Amino acid sequence: MAKKQGSEKTADRQPGRLKQIGMVAKVVHQQSPRTIPIAAAVAVLILAVFVVIGIWTGSWIIWPLTGIPVALLVGFIIFTRSAQRVQYTMLDGRLGAGMAILENMRGNWTMEAGVAANKQMDVVHRVVGRPGVILVGEGDPNRLRGLIAGEKKRVSRVAHDIHIYDFKVGNGEGQVPLDKLQRTLLKLPRTLDKSMVAELIYRLKALPPAMQMPKGPMPRNAKMPRGMRGQAG
Repeated sequence: MAKKQGSEKTADRQPGRLKQIGMVAKVVHQQSPRTIPIAAAVAVLILAVFVVIGIWTGSWIIWPLTGIPVALLVGFIIFTRSAQRVQYTMLDGRLGAGMAILENMRGNWTMEAGVAANKQMDVVHRVVGRPGVILVGEGDPNRLRGLIAGEKKRVSRVAHDIHIYDFKVGNGEGQVPLDKLQRTLLKLPRTLDKSMVAELIYRLKALPPAMQMPKGPMPRNAKMPRGMRGQAG
């Protein structure tokens, strides 16, 4: 019974993956119609080269069999890179685009979304990795300064000598374009080992949550908490 249920779950997951690949291919074809034909043409060309080498050397079975996985791999790499460019183009300028990129980073990175925000929908995400603590802001650059400074001060209570980086996502001066966000973080110097990263994450979890403004406009009849009334005045 357990084996049957396991096989049914596997069967359910497999069509989902194929459907997902099909959806990605459809989107890529809509945004960049030449991508899939180019990837297929490159794969066929590489396979043809291996076939010619096989005929020329007399090993017409080994070389084509070796060329098939190589051709598929190169074609897939071209497709995935094009799909990534399409993803960046579609996400650029949208709220939460930076968060989506950070969530898909490869390697030992821990990301906590929305550690600081305001009612104008500016938001700061916190990433922890071997370079240290990285704060990534999305929204208006001027309003993000205060948000990032506040989160930086809060994190410094437990980060001590660990470096705290901060970046703002965008295409303006002093900002990091969305398609360069991952590369920018990956180029940071790795000064911490795994045990230090784990200890840092533990200390950050012990921090009390920051006071975050609700998303959207404040209701007219809403009452501010007592602790915030004096600050508002």
